Amino acid sequence: MPYTAPAGTRIGHIHLKVADLDRAIGFYQDVLGFELQQRYGDQAAFLSAGGYHHHIGLNTWSSKGGSPAPDGHTGLFHAAFLYPDRPALAQAVAQVRAAGVPIEGAADHGVSEAVYLSDPDGNGIELYRDRAPEDWPRGPDGALEMVNTRLDLQALLAEATFEDN
Repeated sequence: MPYTAPAGTRIGHIHLKVADLDRAIGFYQDVLGFELQQRYGDQAAFLSAGGYHHHIGLNTWSSKGGSPAPDGHTGLFHAAFLYPDRPALAQAVAQVRAAGVPIEGAADHGVSEAVYLSDPDGNGIELYRDRAPEDWPRGPDGALEMVNTRLDLQALLAEATFEDN
């Protein structure tokens, strides 16, 4: 029988090559709201939510001054950040818009609601929230049937609050 990862397995963090460490820290800290936990000069930084050691690693070890990978090449499609509920996702998206970062897409996948953008290095970012598993779309045989329909971004943003965290 092939190995199956345990059900509690999660993606713990991402570590991205960036061209400009200060610019990347500014995006992940000032736009997405992650907190800087540690910095190693102009070479690396670690950011997180809630005081965790790091959800995001950034480094310039082999990419300082570099450019984004061109279309048609392999690499990261996007990193996805899971928010605990719809109002928290709405607040994050409102912050992105207030910072002037373009929204590149918004989708309802049946199992989740997602908003797509890019960081300053061209890395795709997905901000999303999961629906409860009992609300996931399923076929007559019980198999999961994810969809890709338009997310009403204005309805989502209407749930944003503008209180300080």
